[in-house]
Amino acid sequence: MISPAPRSFAPPSSGRARRRAGAILVTLGLTLAAGPALAQAPCQNTGRFEDWLARFKQEAVQQGISRQAIAAAAPYLVYDQRIVNIDRGQKFFAQSFLQFSDKVLPAYRLQKGAEQLKVHAALFARAEKQFGVPGPIIVAFWGLESDFGVAMGKDHAIRSLTTLAYDCRRSEMFRGHLFDALRMIERGDLRPDEMVGSWAGELGQTQMMPSEYMKHAIDWDGDGHRNLLKSVPDVIGSSASYLQELGWQRDEPWMREVKVPASMPWQEADLAIQHTHAKWSGWGVTLRDGKPLPSGGPPTSLLLPMGRLGPAFLVYPNFQAYLKWNASLVYATTAAYYATRLAGAPPMSRGAPDIPVLSQEQGKELQELLNRAGFDVGTPDGKIGAGTRAAVKQAQLKFGLPADSYATPELIARLRTGR
Repeated sequence: MISPAPRSFAPPSSGRARRRAGAILVTLGLTLAAGPALAQAPCQNTGRFEDWLARFKQEAVQQGISRQAIAAAAPYLVYDQRIVNIDRGQKFFAQSFLQFSDKVLPAYRLQKGAEQLKVHAALFARAEKQFGVPGPIIVAFWGLESDFGVAMGKDHAIRSLTTLAYDCRRSEMFRGHLFDALRMIERGDLRPDEMVGSWAGELGQTQMMPSEYMKHAIDWDGDGHRNLLKSVPDVIGSSASYLQELGWQRDEPWMREVKVPASMPWQEADLAIQHTHAKWSGWGVTLRDGKPLPSGGPPTSLLLPMGRLGPAFLVYPNFQAYLKWNASLVYATTAAYYATRLAGAPPMSRGAPDIPVLSQEQGKELQELLNRAGFDVGTPDGKIGAGTRAAVKQAQLKFGLPADSYATPELIARLRTGR
C-alpha cells in the first residue's frame, strides 16, 4: 500500500511566544542569573513619564474606559525602574529538554498533580465534557505555570504594565495589556490591589496576560467574576476553554513515547513532517515496550528533543496547542510529557548518558558558522529555535551526518573546517 504524502505541521504564528525565559523560571522557583541581556534593539525613553501618563489616561477614556476604573487603578499607575532593569537584564538560559524537565518536574509536582486530579475530579470531568480537554492536560499547565497557585508572582500588575507601556522597548504591546487591565477592573473581575502577579504583568494560576485574561477567562463558579487568582473552578474552566481556542481536538492523543531503530531515516524526525502510524511502523518505530504502534489514528511527527540518542516521542496535531500556549519547544515538550505522566505513562527512557548540550556561546558560534555556510538563521543569539534546527538538519545532510536536527559540538567542528 502506498502511504499518503507527508502532511506539514505548521509552526505557531505567535501564541505564547510572548513568554520570557526569565518569567517562566521565576514562576517555577528557579533563579535569574546575571549575564548578557537578550538581543534587543537599543532604545532610549524620551519625554516625561507624567506627560505620557496623562495622554494614556485620555486615550483610555476615549476607548470607553470609565474614569472610575482609571481612578481605582491610579495608585499603581506609576513608573518602577526595577521592572525595566529586570526586562533589560533577562538572560537566555540554554537548557536541554532533560535539564529543564528534571528541574521543573520533581517527584512532588507529579504527586501534587495526581492529587489535584482526584480532589477536583468533578470539575475536570465537566471541563472534558464541555471543552474536550482531559484533566491531565490542564493540570500540567497549572502545575508548571504557578505550582498550583503557590507561585503566581509578587509584583503589582498595573505598576509593571504601566512601566513597560511607557518604556520604549515594547511599549505598544504593553499599552494594549494595560488598557485591558483597566477593563478587567471596570468589569469587576479583580480589584487593582488584587492584581499581583509576575514582574511582566501575568496574572493568575495559569499566568495569563491581561489581554488573554479578557478574551479567554470564564466565570465557572457562577459568582459573576472571572477570578483566576483564587477560584479553582475559574482556573480549570478558563484553561480548558483557552486550550479549545488554541485548537485542542477532543478524544485525540497529544504525545506517545516510542522506540526508534538505529536504521531510522533521521531526516524524517521533524515537526514539519507528519506520517501515519503505518509509515512509522514500516521504518521500525514501535511503542516504548516494543509493541506495534496502534493502527489508524491522526498523522503524527517524530520528536527527538535530545537528538537520536535521547528520548523519542510521536507527537500528534494536539501538540500544536502546546506550542501555541508557549512557543518554546523545551517548555511545550515538558508540559506534554508531564501530562502523559499524569495520565499514567511511566517515566521516559532517557537515552544515552552524557548527551552533549551546547552552551549559549557554542550555540551562537554554531549560528555564525551556519550563516557563513549559507544557511540563514538570522542574527546569532545562541538560542536554538526552529530556524536553527532546520539549518542544522540541512548541514547534517550536507556532511553525511545523521540528520536528526540536534546541534552538537561535532557539527560545529565540521562547519569550522567545511568538511
